[in-house]
Amino acid sequence: MPVAEFTLGFFYMKEVKGIINTYQIALLSIGIAFLAFFIGYAARKYIAEARIASAEEAARRIVEEAKKDAEARKREARLESKEEAHRVRQELEREHRERRAELQRLERRLVQREETLDRKLEGIEKKEELLDKKDKSMQTIKEKLEHTYQEQLQKLERISGLTSDEARNLLLANVENDIRHEVAILIKNIETEAKEEADKRARDIISQAIQRCAADHVAEATVSVVTLPNDEMKGRIIGREGRNIRALETMTGVDLIIDDTPEAVIISGFDPVRREIARVALEKLIADGRIHPARIEEMVEKTQKEVDSRIREEGEQAAFETNVNNVNPELIRLLGRLKFRTSYGQNVLKHSMEVSYLASIMAAEIGADIALAKRAGLLHDIGKAVDHQMEGPHVSIGADLAKKYGESPEVVHAIAAHHGDIEPETAEAVLVQAADALSAARPGARRETLEAYIKRLEKLEGIAGSFEGVDKSYAIQAGREVRIMVKPDKIDDLGAVRLARDVVHRIESELDYPGQIKVNVIRETRAVEYAK
Repeated sequence: MPVAEFTLGFFYMKEVKGIINTYQIALLSIGIAFLAFFIGYAARKYIAEARIASAEEAARRIVEEAKKDAEARKREARLESKEEAHRVRQELEREHRERRAELQRLERRLVQREETLDRKLEGIEKKEELLDKKDKSMQTIKEKLEHTYQEQLQKLERISGLTSDEARNLLLANVENDIRHEVAILIKNIETEAKEEADKRARDIISQAIQRCAADHVAEATVSVVTLPNDEMKGRIIGREGRNIRALETMTGVDLIIDDTPEAVIISGFDPVRREIARVALEKLIADGRIHPARIEEMVEKTQKEVDSRIREEGEQAAFETNVNNVNPELIRLLGRLKFRTSYGQNVLKHSMEVSYLASIMAAEIGADIALAKRAGLLHDIGKAVDHQMEGPHVSIGADLAKKYGESPEVVHAIAAHHGDIEPETAEAVLVQAADALSAARPGARRETLEAYIKRLEKLEGIAGSFEGVDKSYAIQAGREVRIMVKPDKIDDLGAVRLARDVVHRIESELDYPGQIKVNVIRETRAVEYAK
C-alpha cells in the first residue's frame, strides 16, 4: 500500500508539475506574443512615419522641381514669343521693302514710257511737218505735170491734126475692131471645142457599147494576142473540121481569130476575164501539146479556177496594200476583176488604188476622215467590173453594189458622186472626185508620155518668159494654166492685159495642146518700211 500510494503521489506530483509548467509556458507565450505585437506595432509605426516623411520629402522635391520647370518653360515661352515677334517684324519690313522697290520700279517704267511717248510725239510732229511739206511739193509737181500734160496734148493735137475726143474715138474704134475679131475667134474656138467634145463623147459611148456586147468588131480594149511557136500550131488549134476551135470558143465564150498573122492567134471578147481564161488555157494547151475537145474542156475548167483564185488574190492584195479592212468577199472578187480592165490604157485596179492613196493623203491634209476617203477611193470604180453585164453607167452600178454589200451611206454617196452625176455632199466625196481626176490627168497615166508632157510645159514657160517685163513664169495645173509674174516698174495694169493677150496669141500659134490654157498675168506693187 505505501508503495502504491507513494507511486500514486509521485505520479500526482508529476502531473501537478506538468500542469504548472504548462501554465507557465502559456503565460510566457502570451507575454512573448504581447511583446512581439508591441515591438511590431512600434516598428510598423516607425516605418510608416519614416515612409510618410520620405513621401512628404519626395512631394516637396516634386513640387519644387515642377516650380522650377514651370519657371523654365515660362522663360522659354517668353523667349519664343520675343523671337516670333522679331521674325514677324522682319517679314513685314522685308515685304515693305519689296513693295517699295516694286513701286520704285513701276515709277521708273512710267517715267520711261512717258519719255518714249514724248519722243514718239516729237517724231510724229516731225513726220507731219515733212508730210505737209511733201503735200505742198506734190501739189506743185501735180500742177507742173498738169501744165506739161496740157502743153503736150496741144502739141499732139497740132501735129496729128486731131482733137483729144477724135483721137479717143479713133482708139476706141480700133479696140472695138480687135475685140470683135477676138470674139469671133473665141466663138469659133468654142464651136470647134464643142464639136470635138461631142465627137469624143460619142467615141466613149461607142467604146462602152462595144465592151458591153460580144460584137465582131476588134478594138484595142477587146482583144488579146497569144504567141505561137510556129504556124503549124494554128492547124492543131483549129482541129479536124474545126472541132478544137469550136470547143475552145464554146467553153470560154470568146472568138478566136486565126488569120495570116504569123505565129499569133487573136482572142476577141468583150469580157476581159473570159479573154484572160482563154489566153491562159490556150497557152497551157500549146505548151502541153495535147489539143482535143476533152483536153480543152479539162484545161479551161482548171484555168477558170486558177483565174478565179488569182482574181480573189488580186482583190485581197489591193485591199491589203491600201489598208482597207472588212470588205465584203464579193466586193473583193469584183476588185480583182478590175485587174483585167483598162480605161484609156490605164489599168482600172491600179487607178483605183492610186485614187485611194491620193484621197487619203488629201483627207489627212484637211482633217477629213482618212479611212472613209481611202475606202471610197478604192471602191469608186467597182461598177466597171460588171458594167458589161448590167444596164446603166458604172457610177450608179458601183453605188448599187456598194449599198448591196453593206458599205456605209457615205461610201455609197462618194461612189455615186465621183463623176459629178450628183452633187457631192461630204468632204470625202469631193476628195474622191478630185483624186479620180488627178489620177487620170497625171503625166503618163493615159497615153501621153512623160517626155512629151515635160517638153510641152517647158515650151509653155519659155513662151511666157520671152516677153519683156516678165519676171517669172510657172506652168501649173498639168499645163492647163500658166502664171506670169511681171515687173511692176516696167508693165502697168493696161500693159498686163496686153501681155496676157499677146501670150495667148503666141501659145495658139506655136503649141499643140488638148483643151484650153488659162494665162494669168500677176502684177504686184509692194511698199516696205521699217519701224526703228
